[in-house]
Amino acid sequence: AYEIYMGDWSSDVCSSDLFKRAGLKPGMPDGSWLQKYTIGRRKIVAAESSLEIDEHGVKIPVRFTEGGRFVRGSIPDKPVSAGVLLLGGTLGVKDAEQVPAGDKIIAWLVDYQKSADNAQVLRALIARKPVAIVMITNEPNETFGQKVATQERELPFISGGDATPPIVEVLESAIDNPAAQATGRPDLAQLRRSPVPVVMPAPAEVQATLTLKAQVTQSATAPNTVGLLPGSDPKLKDEYIVFSAHMDHVGIGPESRGCRPKDGDNICNGADDDASGTVGVMELAEAFATKGLKPKRSIIFLTVSGEEKGLYGSRFFAEYPPVPVSQMVANFNIDMIGRNWPDTIVAIGKEHSDLGATLNRVNAQHPELKMTAIDDLWPSERFYFRSDHYNFARKGVPVLFFFNGVHDDYHQVSDSPDKINAEKEARILKLLFYTALEVANAPARPKWKEESYKEIVEGAGRGGN
Repeated sequence: AYEIYMGDWSSDVCSSDLFKRAGLKPGMPDGSWLQKYTIGRRKIVAAESSLEIDEHGVKIPVRFTEGGRFVRGSIPDKPVSAGVLLLGGTLGVKDAEQVPAGDKIIAWLVDYQKSADNAQVLRALIARKPVAIVMITNEPNETFGQKVATQERELPFISGGDATPPIVEVLESAIDNPAAQATGRPDLAQLRRSPVPVVMPAPAEVQATLTLKAQVTQSATAPNTVGLLPGSDPKLKDEYIVFSAHMDHVGIGPESRGCRPKDGDNICNGADDDASGTVGVMELAEAFATKGLKPKRSIIFLTVSGEEKGLYGSRFFAEYPPVPVSQMVANFNIDMIGRNWPDTIVAIGKEHSDLGATLNRVNAQHPELKMTAIDDLWPSERFYFRSDHYNFARKGVPVLFFFNGVHDDYHQVSDSPDKINAEKEARILKLLFYTALEVANAPARPKWKEESYKEIVEGAGRGGN
């Protein structure tokens, strides 16, 4: 009854045009179809960045031109000051997951020779949401100095989209101060070598102040497009299903993500990655807005920018959503569904929530589609962490990622519209339609598997497809 097809789209048709024609409402609270954010590049100004530790009135400054460096994370607009929580010893991931960071600056005694273990622990500490993380390293001065010299390189950023606390690294020798030791400071080297985890709140008289200065070198504005179909149920309409796809691609070769010019053409078309998904979201919007169809839960139709740069648009949307993330019950992300097998689509994430069981059940109910949704064929590639759905998953929203896998035209000028199997994509979209409709009308919202929730929501990951 609800036909989904693949039509020809002229260049002046965009997501918001179709969303409006289909009868959706603007998805932003201010009545706009667009959510705009700033994207750009910036670099740390080392000469104006520092860490100061105040131990019982003894102030120890660490200048970022020599004894300290910015690693990553957000850059506060003004200096941040807080009490200190000292960590050390054989601190593992499970220990870090229990650290009472609260409103503290974490001072973590790291052993530079254990970089792989440190990376896992750092992810867990970030999830504890401290004010900042200061890694106190025993790295040799010479190798640390090389890192200090390269910290002023330009790095990409998006406005308000980095929820990671500021992370800096300082040399232990840079804070080695006899006067501070006289006030009762513990032996830091000894605490680092402790055979058991060390979690030691510093006295109230010990405070740290972190000052970071950055210079913006490039800046522009990028959009997400958001359409809303309000639900029909008085209670369930305040819960939301989100369809998402990214409308950007890698741009012009050869610099962009390995895209190689061919026969004088250097424009990477991105027909499969991810015009196929963007058109899919628009077709689903039209199908769900069909007169007479009234899903109980509300549905958000989202096309994002900046996925290829590092999931920028979806990250910003997840951090500054038009509705509470806690009210988003499912995200169906569509990234590359127009190529490869004619009767199969990979649904990554089936094993992490009961959305997988729902999809399997709906799939079995519609053999006429001649389309089978299968499990992730490439777990070692970690595709789960490499597209926009991950920014929903890390916020606790159950997700399914529909993906046909890569091919020889992936990120190349040859990813052209003539190679898209539109008839296959239409059948995939029908499967998505029927699955989302069941979720929209179900009495209960989808549920995470316990172990997956611990790994994905309480843990951390990084990516960009």
